[in-house]
Amino acid sequence: MAEAGTAPQSGAWSTEGVTDLLTAVNVSCRFPIRLGALFASRRALIAVDRVSLTLRLHEIVALVGESGSGKSTLGRLLLGLTVPSGGQVRYRGENIADLSGEPRQEYRREVQVVFQDSGAAFNPRRSIGEAIMTPLRYNGALDAGLARSQADALLDRVGLAPDTFRYRFPHELSGGQRQRAGLARALASKPRVIIADEPVSALDVSMRAQILTLLRDLKRSDGLACLLITHDLNVVRAVADRVVVMYLGAIMEEGRARHVMAAPAHPYTRALLAATPIADPDRRAARPTRFVIGEPASAASLPSGCRFRTRCPHAVPLCAEREPKLRQVGHGGRAACHFDLSP
Repeated sequence: MAEAGTAPQSGAWSTEGVTDLLTAVNVSCRFPIRLGALFASRRALIAVDRVSLTLRLHEIVALVGESGSGKSTLGRLLLGLTVPSGGQVRYRGENIADLSGEPRQEYRREVQVVFQDSGAAFNPRRSIGEAIMTPLRYNGALDAGLARSQADALLDRVGLAPDTFRYRFPHELSGGQRQRAGLARALASKPRVIIADEPVSALDVSMRAQILTLLRDLKRSDGLACLLITHDLNVVRAVADRVVVMYLGAIMEEGRARHVMAAPAHPYTRALLAATPIADPDRRAARPTRFVIGEPASAASLPSGCRFRTRCPHAVPLCAEREPKLRQVGHGGRAACHFDLSP
């Protein structure tokens, strides 16, 4: 991305010999809730429960799961936007809660986000060009002319014609156009890590392919690490190196994307894959119509033992008695199940 930004790298961290960039270590996030009347007992909604995750150089990690599984909350924890109830988030080995001064500024510059709600992600009083120029000038101390030319290069790279979109305001763009502008703004700081929450959900097929190709190219050329939060398992197949499957705040399965997609070891991963739309009408007709039982349990009242057991077709009494730990399974990844169901 040399043509789109020349902001100098700070000396806060060296990239030499570094592979693990952003790491969640046994991170939890609980939100207190009150049930019933004013003086009723307090309980906690468990959004993320003892999750460990690492983002490495030259790697795209897909984070998948149903709505309410804790994916976006985990993304906010990694960004430092939400304070963990337990555990740590580390950037280049340092706890981000302890960062201050230049290391804190470097972390903020190197870890960027593409929000799911593109409409709320921009200041409605600033043009798209101004929104992208701000991080360029702040991080690179560039004059207005150079910042404008680099902002134009970023707009062009995400498929937005600079002459058309430079002076437009967020409300004048479609959802897909705002999403691409959000990615351009994230790239303006020359980040090492991007947390992308459903970055292609509002895009048509051709533009989706362009953005995914851009992320893949940045991974290879700039060593970008990306956490791609998505519901679309076809996106996982297209660009992800690793996949992490979450359910009710916990990791159910993780491993190399091609292995997990081809031979899932956890019943929940199997259910997600079975629910993926199939274009071939013959294959679609042959697929069973029911994949899991019932609805997800409440995050404020998790089942005993395995949290997926209330919907699992393979559940046995052991599943209610003991919570399964992540363990090695047949495809080389890990799954939180008492049984290895990989083919």
